[in-house]
Amino acid sequence: MVKAIVGANWGDEGKGKITDMMAKTSDIIVRFQGGANAGHTIVNKYGKFALHTLPSGVFYDHTTSIIGNGVALNIPLLFNEIKSIVDRGVPAPKVLVSDRAQIVMPYHVIFDEYEEERLGKASFGSTKSGISPFYSDKYAKIGIQVQELFDEEQLKLKLASICVTKNVILKHLYNKPELNPDELFTTLMEYKEMVAPYVCDVSAYLWNAIKEGKNILLEGQLGSLKDPDHGIYPMVTSSSTLAGYGAIGAGIPPYEIKQIVTVVKAYSSAVGAGAFVSEIFGEEADELRKRGGDGGEYGATTGRPRRMGWFDIVASRYGCRIQGTTDVAFTVLDVLGYLEKIPVCVGYEINGDVLTEFPTTHLLKKVKPVLKVLDGWSCDIGGITTYDGLPENCRKYIEFVEEKLGFPITMISNGPKREDIIFRESKLK
Repeated sequence: MVKAIVGANWGDEGKGKITDMMAKTSDIIVRFQGGANAGHTIVNKYGKFALHTLPSGVFYDHTTSIIGNGVALNIPLLFNEIKSIVDRGVPAPKVLVSDRAQIVMPYHVIFDEYEEERLGKASFGSTKSGISPFYSDKYAKIGIQVQELFDEEQLKLKLASICVTKNVILKHLYNKPELNPDELFTTLMEYKEMVAPYVCDVSAYLWNAIKEGKNILLEGQLGSLKDPDHGIYPMVTSSSTLAGYGAIGAGIPPYEIKQIVTVVKAYSSAVGAGAFVSEIFGEEADELRKRGGDGGEYGATTGRPRRMGWFDIVASRYGCRIQGTTDVAFTVLDVLGYLEKIPVCVGYEINGDVLTEFPTTHLLKKVKPVLKVLDGWSCDIGGITTYDGLPENCRKYIEFVEEKLGFPITMISNGPKREDIIFRESKLK
């Protein structure tokens, strides 16, 4: 059976913990899109980890971790990440890398930096990991797939051609040093030596695994609102963040995805620029940020303070719908225990009208949040293992959100550890 775990919002919803938990009953975990530009935070018996490329189920010794063809593969970062977890006592993971995955080149990273520098105040808030230049090259058909590392003569010709166009931009737009194709070839041969033992026809591997009845988990990066087609364009990422892309980024038939678990945070947070209707500021935001997540709301990759906001029904319902949600995992609910009153954004007001469907970006800039204030539960819910054991106002908050979302909340996370989870039978199912 194939399941997908994806995010409903801007990312940072807690997908890493849910993947880590669901990996216990999985044989294979696949990263199917994105690169090292965002991270998933995991807390388990080995400690606290921020993963960037490795799938979040890598801590189990019975699983195979796969880097799918849809991933932006930064080879040295991947292998540094493997070494970093092994050095902390994690058993060496079984990792496979798609022969069709494309490689993040050193020049992708510098082009990302140069463009953000050039744009100045109009920049996209990039993590400067090379992701946008990488995907630009992929779709311009001048990217380099892993399989091309094994045809050295053709690779040399391709690098020479790439450098011609890149150097024009470096010289005349950015006024920066030009690329040397021979140096790039040497770098790629080093990459080849690193990745060669792991290269696999992932699509064929997964096809056979499906026929054998294996349990496969597809892990997405970021969330619905960062999707380049359906998100807050142009302040989005460069690969599709939707479960539907899981079939493409892993190389499996779309009809094999039987369950789509969409992770939804009990409040809102975001890293980077872009519309964020329910955003809060000042001391109110600082307090939520300080209490949020495990050790505070800061980017797992960048360390940047996340922008904070109240739960947004409009954005989250849209995010769940566009993912094709079958189950909602409701995370970091425990963080809200300090509040006597909890605002929830239930609509967007514009020119006297209230929108309940998520609009396109040009309207998002003009709307104001319509808030409904619910009673808080004013206590710590950590350690509670059953739904009925939660305080009444906590259950009312969950049920209010579920009713407005229209999708069943079947998992509730009330702490950072993998065992801090409450399973629930939803009335919507």
